[in-house]
Amino acid sequence: MAPLESVRRRLALLLLALVAGVGVLPGTALAAPAPGQQLNAADMTLLNGVRLAGLWEMPAGQMAAEKGQSKRVRQIGAEIARQHGVLDQLVVQAANKLGATLPTDPTAEQKGWLTEMQNATGARFDQIFVTRLRVAHGKIFPVIGAVRASTRDPIVRKLAEQANTFVNDHMTMLESTGLVRWQQLPPAALPPAQSDSLVAAAAANVGSGGGVQVSTTVVWAVFLLALVTGGYATWRILRRT
Repeated sequence: MAPLESVRRRLALLLLALVAGVGVLPGTALAAPAPGQQLNAADMTLLNGVRLAGLWEMPAGQMAAEKGQSKRVRQIGAEIARQHGVLDQLVVQAANKLGATLPTDPTAEQKGWLTEMQNATGARFDQIFVTRLRVAHGKIFPVIGAVRASTRDPIVRKLAEQANTFVNDHMTMLESTGLVRWQQLPPAALPPAQSDSLVAAAAANVGSGGGVQVSTTVVWAVFLLALVTGGYATWRILRRT
């Protein structure tokens, strides 16, 4: 009986060690999803991206509605702020259904953009507002498409469709100001190697009834490359204003 008692004692100590180890782990940002849901990094990238966009673009739009030099910028600012209020409610509802925790504050970079707008006036404010928002929308746009194409969750899929409508509308409005500097916008973010692989995969599925699946790696690669190229392009544009 002594060996059995020793084994039990060791198992008990191991269990206590595991519990203690869990207790010191940092808190996770994602609550346990409901059974049957298959959230992945790409899904959370979309949820967080949509939420963060609203957290800084709502105040940016309100600022433009108040201090924009041109009437068109003031109109667009008010409408973008209003629409982001609607989109923010949609992403919060989706997150609640999925058990996901969303950001509550803009990123440090986004706060810097808002400070930049606060310190600008006249035509310079209009240019900064249009440039910052147009580049930001260009970053999230390919992510929305990639998640819409690959997500396994119907709630995320619906949110991607809704976000796509809003983002496309916002880009169209910003472009209507005539302040978008097309030649200085960042190029398409999809790397050539990944583009070739997608084309090859599509060709392989012709006539086979199969579908092309976009992996999480592709989504993150597109998102991160968009951040780098978008940030550099924005810096170049604003340096010339």
